[in-house]
Amino acid sequence: MKKLIIFNWKMNPSRYAEAEELVKSVILLNKKSKKSEMIICSPFTWLTDLSHKYFKDVSFGAQNVFWEEKGAYTGEISAAMLKNSKIEYVIIGHSERHRYLGETDEMINKKIIAAFKAGLKVVLCVGESLKIRRRGKKTVMSFIKKQLEKNLKGTKNYKLKTKNLIVAYEPIWAIGTGNYCKPKDALEIIKFIKQTLKAKSSKLKAVKVLYGGSVDGKDIESFLQYKEIDGALVGGASLKPNQFKVII
Repeated sequence: MKKLIIFNWKMNPSRYAEAEELVKSVILLNKKSKKSEMIICSPFTWLTDLSHKYFKDVSFGAQNVFWEEKGAYTGEISAAMLKNSKIEYVIIGHSERHRYLGETDEMINKKIIAAFKAGLKVVLCVGESLKIRRRGKKTVMSFIKKQLEKNLKGTKNYKLKTKNLIVAYEPIWAIGTGNYCKPKDALEIIKFIKQTLKAKSSKLKAVKVLYGGSVDGKDIESFLQYKEIDGALVGGASLKPNQFKVII
């Protein structure tokens, strides 16, 4: 099975020309690669133009979505808008939106339902803080299980199945902190996530679960050597061609 690599550009780059060059670099790799498939998640400012130009060459995803279909919601983007702009995927529940924008499990749940209704594929981020990690793995697993339950509540009626859902495990305590998540620790939690999803529904027994803890060209292989880790959600390294070439 091919590994899935999602490039999350976050609030970068600041110029369209630079964004387009990055896309072209990824497309060249995508055509040559036999071991991976790629998704580019760029800021909204560049996303729809790039997706209309290059949707035949590589898949695109949004970094966020709003839960209403339309209306007086200044600054928000609906799932239907994304779907009609040739966007296939959307990241929901990223740890940075929890941290900086106060996003709750209830909000994430509404966004997921909206995305499924519009026909988008969801990349759901889950993961624990350092405070929870320090309480032990049982506490970590209990926390992540509750996250999955809350985030996916009521989604069975909206085509919740393997091909429409990807989960990214983000150990928040290991992102930009200097703390390192050992590959075997990530593997243990990813196996647990797969077991939890399978127990929730037989339709979710083959959901891809990615690792998303500050991976780069130096350590990506140590995570992706395990068949249970289906790929990676890549942040900063996705903006550096010399890095993502090594990753691919």
